[in-house]
Amino acid sequence: MMKRSFIRLMIAFAGMAVMFSAPAQARVEININKGNVEPLPIAVTDFLSNNDLGAQISQVIAADLQRSGLFAPVDRNAFIEKISDPNRAPRFEDWKVINAQALVTGRVTREGDGRLRAEFRLWDTFAGSQMTGQQFYTQPENWRRVAHIIADAIYKQITGEEGYFDTRVVFVSESGPKNARQRQLAIMDQDGFNVRMLTNTRDIVLTPRFSPSRQEITYMSFEGNQPRVYLLQLETGQREVVGNFPGMTFSPRFSPDGQKVIMSLQQDGNSNIYTMDLRSRTTTRLTSTQAIDTSPSYSPDGARIAFESDRGGRPQIYVMNADGSGQTRVSFGDGSYSTPVWSPRGDLIAFTKQSGGKFSIGVMRPDGSGERILTTGFHNEGPTWAPNGRVLMFFRQPAGAGGPQLYSIDLTGYNEIQIKTPAYASDPAWSPLLE
Repeated sequence: MMKRSFIRLMIAFAGMAVMFSAPAQARVEININKGNVEPLPIAVTDFLSNNDLGAQISQVIAADLQRSGLFAPVDRNAFIEKISDPNRAPRFEDWKVINAQALVTGRVTREGDGRLRAEFRLWDTFAGSQMTGQQFYTQPENWRRVAHIIADAIYKQITGEEGYFDTRVVFVSESGPKNARQRQLAIMDQDGFNVRMLTNTRDIVLTPRFSPSRQEITYMSFEGNQPRVYLLQLETGQREVVGNFPGMTFSPRFSPDGQKVIMSLQQDGNSNIYTMDLRSRTTTRLTSTQAIDTSPSYSPDGARIAFESDRGGRPQIYVMNADGSGQTRVSFGDGSYSTPVWSPRGDLIAFTKQSGGKFSIGVMRPDGSGERILTTGFHNEGPTWAPNGRVLMFFRQPAGAGGPQLYSIDLTGYNEIQIKTPAYASDPAWSPLLE
């Protein structure tokens, strides 16, 4: 189970501009709003250290940046200058000649109290200036998280957008034969490392979802052959039942303030959408149809809800106000639409679309316009947003033998990457940025 010392990383920020005069206006930037972006060449040098840790941290930083699709780390074999003092300005000409438009240098040292001190500088090689510099303190076992935080700082400095590397993903880890698959809740860093199991293999678990405000998840479990919705505190391992409802409960998800859980409850062959206030445990019904209404997802301001309904004959995406009023269909393309998930930015809704015998992951505006398919395969399902609203993760079930695997893809649809896990994996849910 997760330990508090892992969750609460001890990080101290110290501005380092005092070592240099104010930098000139940096010319290095990426406009990520103009569609398909040419990756920016960036050199990430091995951080100086008295062991392999400096090189390992720089490798994680480079991998994070490359995986975003916005950066192209320069081959280290092409480096001309060997950085010996990250506090000194580099020889910019040596980096321009290999077309490194940005340069990352750093150092890792051990403090007297046993903590690690990791410092880095980001340089604009063509302007010949420092763009930013920071330092962090943490326990040695958290070195990978420091690398993710540095990658986030670089991403934000160059793109102007928040990064998403210092995050985690909860998912369903699947093992065993297809006709007797065992499913456990698991959690990992967004790059697939530090996988840890959160539940045992005795009971089927489905649809885990992160709280937007706490280190807490909600999920569905068939414990004792009784479907229930649970809350699980990641720091303490404390678990509680949200409520005992007649019939089946599906697709629990938190409200943006973390004070409610919205879900689908099945009764008499139909399912409708309900919310439960986690403080008072009062339940409110939002839909009332003779159809299957499921997969609700709040807009980031909490004012509206996207959901899936087959009231028109086949599954489509609908949007309604948070009180259940104004229920309006927004998907009208060929095929069926399911698993709508509102972007953290509020500008898009991600979905799964089934058409022509294939499953696609796509996005549309909240009014249904601007539909774009990002990827198509035999069976793609379950999109979840990175907290900056620029990247999606989903799972793919291949045809024939094998099991589901996790993939990420950005909004251009060109940067699709498999997130490798020790076992089969499905139902990913991305966390907010860690604190």
